[in-house]
Amino acid sequence: MARIKLNFHQLPIPQKIAKAQQIVAAITGNPTFPTPTPPLASVTTSINDLSAAFTAAQAARQTAKEKTSDQNAKEDSLNRVMQQLAAYVESVAGDDQSKILSAAMDTRSVSVAGSEPASQPQALTPTEGDHDGEIDLTWDKVASTKSYVIEKSTGPQPTDWLHAGVSTKSAFTAVGLTSGSRYWFRVAAVNNNGQSGWSDPATKIAP
Repeated sequence: MARIKLNFHQLPIPQKIAKAQQIVAAITGNPTFPTPTPPLASVTTSINDLSAAFTAAQAARQTAKEKTSDQNAKEDSLNRVMQQLAAYVESVAGDDQSKILSAAMDTRSVSVAGSEPASQPQALTPTEGDHDGEIDLTWDKVASTKSYVIEKSTGPQPTDWLHAGVSTKSAFTAVGLTSGSRYWFRVAAVNNNGQSGWSDPATKIAP
């Protein structure tokens, strides 16, 4: 017996409606199918109901889009006038915090510079560089850091670390390495209050 490949569930609604209408038209008056089940009138009613619901949903979406756009414009307007009002209150109150608070507005906290060195970098990861003798290093960014110091070593128990370079980003490429040799790396973060502790060492054989 031949099997029908209707593939109806996967069609977008407009294509689904058009396909259903095409099928109803093809079966209407077709002597091969004298008593369709369900009746074609019921199928047509179902088609019309979906078509009406789809049209209503599309209209509702458009209305919602227009209302959201209007809401965003009104929100931007309120943001602007409140910023202007805050500027007025600030100019009148000056340094008197109590006057600002009396207008039901909050005051900004005064930032205090930290006195601690940066945190120890984490997740130091070495990978092969783009060229022989290069190893790319990455690690998690440390907040409020000005730069990073990178060191390298070739010993299995690294005690004689050598300066490898400095980076202002949480990434660095070690160059001039001997291909086939294993290297250990560690990194420290530097901020205005000094240098952090060293990261846990990470090791990689140079390509």
